[in-house]
Amino acid sequence: MRRFILPLSFVALLALLLPPVTLSAQITDRELGDLVVDAVTRYPNFTIFDDVNIEVDNRNVRLTGRVTTPVKKDDIGKRVAKIDGIRTLTNDIGVLPLSPYDAELRTRVARAIYNHPSFWQYASMASPPIHIIVENSHIVLTGRVNSETERMLAFSLAHVGGALDVTNRLKLDRER
Repeated sequence: MRRFILPLSFVALLALLLPPVTLSAQITDRELGDLVVDAVTRYPNFTIFDDVNIEVDNRNVRLTGRVTTPVKKDDIGKRVAKIDGIRTLTNDIGVLPLSPYDAELRTRVARAIYNHPSFWQYASMASPPIHIIVENSHIVLTGRVNSETERMLAFSLAHVGGALDVTNRLKLDRER
Protein backbone atom coordinates (compact mmCIF):
# COMPACT_ATOMS: atom_id res chain seq x y z
CA MET A 1 0.00 0.00 0.00
CA ARG A 2 1.35 3.37 -0.93
CA ARG A 3 0.78 6.53 1.16
CA PHE A 4 0.23 9.89 -0.35
CA ILE A 5 1.63 12.73 1.78
CA LEU A 6 1.22 16.39 0.87
CA PRO A 7 4.11 18.67 1.76
CA LEU A 8 3.26 21.25 4.44
CA SER A 9 4.18 24.10 2.11
CA PHE A 10 1.62 22.86 -0.45
CA VAL A 11 -1.13 22.74 2.22
CA ALA A 12 -0.26 26.27 3.36
CA LEU A 13 -0.34 27.56 -0.23
CA LEU A 14 -3.68 25.85 -0.83
CA ALA A 15 -5.12 27.45 2.34
CA LEU A 16 -4.05 30.91 1.14
CA LEU A 17 -5.58 30.49 -2.31
CA LEU A 18 -8.98 29.11 -1.27
CA PRO A 19 -11.69 31.56 -0.19
CA PRO A 20 -12.57 31.55 3.53
CA VAL A 21 -15.48 29.32 4.50
CA THR A 22 -18.03 30.36 7.11
CA LEU A 23 -18.82 27.30 9.19
CA SER A 24 -21.62 28.57 11.41
CA ALA A 25 -24.89 30.22 10.51
CA GLN A 26 -25.94 33.26 12.51
CA ILE A 27 -28.96 32.79 14.74
CA THR A 28 -31.92 35.07 14.11
CA ASP A 29 -33.34 37.35 16.80
CA ARG A 30 -36.56 35.32 16.78
CA GLU A 31 -34.69 32.04 17.35
CA LEU A 32 -32.57 33.66 20.04
CA GLY A 33 -35.66 35.05 21.72
CA ASP A 34 -37.22 31.58 21.77
CA LEU A 35 -34.08 30.17 23.42
CA VAL A 36 -34.14 32.94 26.05
CA VAL A 37 -37.85 32.37 26.78
CA ASP A 38 -37.13 28.67 27.20
CA ALA A 39 -34.21 29.34 29.58
CA VAL A 40 -36.33 31.68 31.74
CA THR A 41 -39.47 29.53 31.88
CA ARG A 42 -37.47 26.37 32.64
CA TYR A 43 -35.78 28.05 35.59
CA PRO A 44 -37.12 25.92 38.47
CA ASN A 45 -37.70 28.86 40.83
CA PHE A 46 -39.65 30.96 38.30
CA THR A 47 -43.20 31.30 39.67
CA ILE A 48 -46.46 33.09 39.00
CA PHE A 49 -45.15 35.85 41.26
CA ASP A 50 -42.30 36.70 38.87
CA ASP A 51 -42.47 38.40 35.49
CA VAL A 52 -39.56 38.62 33.05
CA ASN A 53 -39.76 40.46 29.75
CA ILE A 54 -37.30 39.78 26.96
CA GLU A 55 -36.17 42.12 24.21
CA VAL A 56 -33.84 40.95 21.44
CA ASP A 57 -32.37 43.36 18.90
CA ASN A 58 -29.50 42.33 16.64
CA ARG A 59 -28.59 39.55 19.11
CA ASN A 60 -28.45 42.07 22.00
CA VAL A 61 -30.68 40.74 24.77
CA ARG A 62 -32.28 42.87 27.47
CA LEU A 63 -34.16 41.37 30.42
CA THR A 64 -36.67 43.48 32.34
CA GLY A 65 -39.52 42.79 34.73
CA ARG A 66 -39.76 41.95 38.42
CA VAL A 67 -38.81 38.93 40.54
CA THR A 68 -39.31 38.20 44.22
CA THR A 69 -35.66 37.61 45.24
CA PRO A 70 -32.20 38.84 44.18
CA VAL A 71 -31.06 35.23 43.66
CA LYS A 72 -33.70 34.79 40.92
CA LYS A 73 -32.43 37.85 39.08
CA ASP A 74 -28.85 36.57 39.21
CA ASP A 75 -29.74 32.96 38.33
CA ILE A 76 -31.89 33.96 35.37
CA GLY A 77 -29.12 36.26 34.11
CA LYS A 78 -26.56 33.44 34.37
CA ARG A 79 -28.84 30.96 32.58
CA VAL A 80 -29.46 33.37 29.72
CA ALA A 81 -25.78 34.36 29.46
CA LYS A 82 -24.92 30.73 28.64
CA ILE A 83 -26.97 30.82 25.43
CA ASP A 84 -24.75 30.71 22.37
CA GLY A 85 -25.32 33.58 19.93
CA ILE A 86 -25.94 36.43 22.36
CA ARG A 87 -23.86 39.49 21.51
CA THR A 88 -24.61 41.41 24.73
CA LEU A 89 -26.86 40.79 27.73
CA THR A 90 -28.36 43.53 29.87
CA ASN A 91 -30.06 42.27 33.03
CA ASP A 92 -32.44 45.04 34.13
CA ILE A 93 -34.74 42.74 36.10
CA GLY A 94 -35.95 44.50 39.23
CA VAL A 95 -36.25 42.81 42.61
CA LEU A 96 -39.48 43.32 44.53
CA PRO A 97 -39.09 44.57 48.11
CA LEU A 98 -39.24 41.92 50.80
CA SER A 99 -42.60 42.49 52.46
CA PRO A 100 -44.64 39.95 54.42
CA TYR A 101 -47.76 41.98 53.64
CA ASP A 102 -47.08 41.88 49.87
CA ALA A 103 -46.34 38.14 50.08
CA GLU A 104 -49.66 37.54 51.80
CA LEU A 105 -51.46 39.73 49.24
CA ARG A 106 -49.85 37.75 46.37
CA THR A 107 -51.16 34.51 47.86
CA ARG A 108 -54.67 35.88 48.29
CA VAL A 109 -54.82 37.16 44.71
CA ALA A 110 -53.47 33.83 43.38
CA ARG A 111 -56.10 31.91 45.33
CA ALA A 112 -58.87 34.25 44.16
CA ILE A 113 -57.91 33.75 40.52
CA TYR A 114 -56.74 30.14 40.33
CA ASN A 115 -59.46 28.75 42.63
CA HIS A 116 -62.14 30.17 40.33
CA PRO A 117 -63.63 27.47 38.04
CA SER A 118 -62.88 29.55 34.93
CA PHE A 119 -59.14 29.30 35.66
CA TRP A 120 -58.83 25.69 36.85
CA GLN A 121 -57.33 24.64 33.50
CA TYR A 122 -54.56 27.23 34.02
CA ALA A 123 -53.99 26.24 37.65
CA SER A 124 -53.22 22.67 36.60
CA MET A 125 -50.47 23.77 34.18
CA ALA A 126 -46.80 23.36 35.09
CA SER A 127 -46.31 27.06 34.35
CA PRO A 128 -49.63 28.92 34.78
CA PRO A 129 -49.94 31.85 32.36
CA ILE A 130 -51.27 34.54 34.71
CA HIS A 131 -48.54 36.24 36.75
CA ILE A 132 -49.24 38.33 39.82
CA ILE A 133 -46.78 41.09 40.69
CA VAL A 134 -47.35 42.86 44.01
CA GLU A 135 -45.24 45.82 45.04
CA ASN A 136 -46.17 47.95 48.04
CA SER A 137 -49.80 46.73 47.81
CA HIS A 138 -50.06 47.63 44.10
CA ILE A 139 -51.04 44.64 41.95
CA VAL A 140 -50.12 44.09 38.31
CA LEU A 141 -51.47 41.13 36.33
CA THR A 142 -49.28 39.99 33.43
CA GLY A 143 -49.22 37.01 31.12
CA ARG A 144 -51.77 35.58 28.70
CA VAL A 145 -55.34 34.34 28.72
CA ASN A 146 -57.62 32.89 26.03
CA SER A 147 -60.37 35.50 25.91
CA GLU A 148 -61.39 39.02 26.82
CA THR A 149 -63.88 37.50 29.29
CA GLU A 150 -61.04 35.71 31.13
CA ARG A 151 -58.97 38.88 31.05
CA MET A 152 -61.72 40.93 32.70
CA LEU A 153 -62.64 38.17 35.17
CA ALA A 154 -59.02 37.86 36.38
CA PHE A 155 -58.89 41.64 36.78
CA SER A 156 -62.08 41.59 38.82
CA LEU A 157 -60.94 38.70 41.03
CA ALA A 158 -57.60 40.43 41.73
CA HIS A 159 -59.38 43.22 43.62
CA VAL A 160 -58.91 41.72 47.07
CA GLY A 161 -58.98 43.55 50.38
CA GLY A 162 -55.77 45.45 51.07
CA ALA A 163 -54.90 46.06 47.41
CA LEU A 164 -54.37 49.74 46.68
CA ASP A 165 -54.96 49.25 42.96
CA VAL A 166 -54.87 46.63 40.21
CA THR A 167 -53.32 47.11 36.77
CA ASN A 168 -54.37 44.64 34.09
CA ARG A 169 -51.58 43.91 31.59
CA LEU A 170 -52.94 40.51 30.61
CA LYS A 171 -52.78 39.87 26.88
CA LEU A 172 -54.87 37.58 24.76
CA ASP A 173 -53.24 34.52 23.18
CA ARG A 174 -54.22 35.77 19.73
CA GLU A 175 -52.16 38.97 20.30
CA ARG A 176 -48.89 37.04 19.96
